[in-house]
Order: sequence, then C-alpha cells, then structure tokens
Amino acid sequence: MDTGLYPLGSCTMKYNPKTNERQAGLSGFSNSHPLLPESLCQGALRLMADLERFLAEITGMDAVSLQPAAGAHGELAGMLVIHAWFKQKGDSRSKIIIPDTAHGTNPASAALCGYSPVPVSSSAEGILSPEAIAAVMDEETAGIMVTNPNTLGLFENHLKAISEIVHAKGGLVYADGANMNAVMGIADMGRIGVDVLHLNLHKTFSTPHGGGGPGAGPVCVKKHLEPFLPVPRIVQKDTGQYALSEDFPESIGKLLTFHGHFGVLVRAYSYILSMGAEGLKKASQLAVLNANYLKEQLKDTFHLAYDRPCMHECVFSDRYQQAYNVTTLDIAKRLMDYGYHPPTIYFPLVVHGALMMEPTETESKEDLDQYIDALKKIAEEAKETPDVLRAAPTRCKVRRLDETAAARKPCLAG
Repeated sequence: MDTGLYPLGSCTMKYNPKTNERQAGLSGFSNSHPLLPESLCQGALRLMADLERFLAEITGMDAVSLQPAAGAHGELAGMLVIHAWFKQKGDSRSKIIIPDTAHGTNPASAALCGYSPVPVSSSAEGILSPEAIAAVMDEETAGIMVTNPNTLGLFENHLKAISEIVHAKGGLVYADGANMNAVMGIADMGRIGVDVLHLNLHKTFSTPHGGGGPGAGPVCVKKHLEPFLPVPRIVQKDTGQYALSEDFPESIGKLLTFHGHFGVLVRAYSYILSMGAEGLKKASQLAVLNANYLKEQLKDTFHLAYDRPCMHECVFSDRYQQAYNVTTLDIAKRLMDYGYHPPTIYFPLVVHGALMMEPTETESKEDLDQYIDALKKIAEEAKETPDVLRAAPTRCKVRRLDETAAARKPCLAG
C-alpha cells in the first residue's frame, strides 16, 4: 500500500498514515498495563470514551462498545445483543434473514446465537427488494443481517423500507459496517432503520491488517439496545474522572480480555481527529469516485456483473475470457507479473468467476490508469497468447502452485 495499488475488494486495504502509528507507539499508550488503576490511565480511558462518541456520530447510532477484537467478533457481539434483547422480552425467535450479498461470516454468527439462517436472493439489480423480505419476515424471525454497501459494492437503496417491514413484525436490523469506507459522513445508518452495526476499524479507520491482524470490531447500537452491550463500559463520574464499570445487569458480559485491541483504537482515534468530519466524508467520496472510474474504464474489457453506479468497489467476471479457456485465476496470476497484487477473486459467490476490485480513496488517476492499462493488456493476451496467462506468474519468487495437490496433500511441516 506504500508503493502501489492494493485492490483487494471487500478488505479496504487503504493507505494508513504513519502519524497514526506514531501515536499508537507513544510510551504512555504502548507501555500502559491493562491492570493499571483508573487514576493512572485517565488518558487512555478518555481516548476510548471519545472514540465511542465519534463512532456513534459517524454511524448515526447511540452507543458503542470498543471491546470486540475484529469484524467477525463485532458481528457476533451484535447478534448476542439481539439475542439478549429478545430473551429479556421473553420472545424466543428462531430464524434470521441473510441475503446472498451479506458477508460470509453472517450465517455463522447467527448460528452461534441459536438462529437458523433464512437465505434471500438479491434482485436483478444486485440489491434486496422489500417484497423478497416481506415474503419471509414473520414473528418467528429475529430480524435481518444485511451488509450495506453489500458485497457487490452496491448501496442497498431499499434498506429503509426493509427496516420498516422487519420492525413491523417485531424484528431487529443488524448491519455489517465493514464497507463503511464508502459512506462515512454520507449515510446515517440509524435514520435508515439499523438497530445494530459493527465496524472494522482496521479497514475504515487506519490500521494495516494484512497477514491476519490486528483488528478491532466495535459494535454500535441504538438506545434500546445499549443495556446489553459488553462490559466493562466506560463511564464518566460526577468528578469528571473516567472509570470502567460492570454495573450493567442486562449486559451480554465480557467478550475479550480487558478492553479491546487498544493500539488499534489509538490509530482510529488519531485518524478521525486528523481527518475531521469533512475529511472522512471526502475519503468516502473519493473511494466511490475511484471505483466508478475503474468500472467505466474496464466494463468493455471484462464482464461487469451489475452495470450500475457502485460504491467503493466494483465486481467483474471472467465471462468474456472463457472463450479462450482463460479463468479468473489466470488473470489474477498474470497481474502479478505486471507488479500488482491481485484483486479479490471468486467472491462474492453470487458472481461466477468474480474479480472484485477496491481502489480506495488515495489512489491517483495516474495510478488507476496504469492498473487499467495492465488489465487491458492481460485481456489482449488472453485472446492472442492464452498460454502466457495459464503459465503465470513467471516473475515471482515462486511459480504457480499445484492447488489441487496442495489441498489434498498439504505440506504442514515447518
């Protein structure tokens, strides 16, 4: 990300300013022990309290817990909050609606809370229709888990109407906020009707997360769900001092040792303060602009699954290259020879042979044009010399692996 485009769709592998690394590395933060008495960690507690407030304002929600350690963990926290709310009401619902464009961990999070997933297909536009939700939403259904923007990079235009349908049957709306980089300062999830939302601070708010970590997945809720958030909660006493409190009898309990991935929280806090409200909004606007530029420049070269304005990412497929016996995997491997990290491939599953590209906000037009030029050259090679793609990569330290053998006979020795 420091040296070139890193277009992994759904991951938001954005540029993370080094200043945020410096703030996280300040000795007062990096060397503070989590068992310090409150009198000796007021700065850290205030930072977390302020960050909760910032994230609530950015999302349009009312209360936030910073405790979940990553996106899927925040997702689970949100579903546990929903389950606790229904349990307190004496309402034992058994199902949850999950669209085909939701993130892949959604069914697992629902199942861990005892809910059976109810799959719903998107419309021909790549988004949910209110009619499809109305057909499956009943009094046995706890609600819906929706990703917005969804995994096709499309904004769920009908989410407010869908929220009203779900609420009318007594259900709740959970939104996966992993794609918040497209809508910061633009979409108010609370006003749209969302009851629970998780965020990926390591995607949207400045922490490098390649290689599996670190992460943070705060869960944001509307006022009626605040009593169920994880403990300990950060509270401010009458004296103005901050404290950690477990005096929340309806809480789902503790989800992580201590208070969350604190270094990631410092990075997010620093990023938000340095960007400001207008900067965050501008970042989303530029991310959307860059993705739409890619879409328009490449839609005659690669099949575009849904030809409509996208958000922060766009999804192509290998349909045009199949005539030459060239697959998405071949295209991705050949892109490595041109010096680019490949985009996300074969996801989302609703697009066969998907190539999912997310350029993020900091890429210049010149960078995008070079990437576009490389992909167009690869498409020409697919027609004229397809064997070159099938043999790629040729310039990397390791040539293409036998993926079938690797799956069936993995080498697990150190």
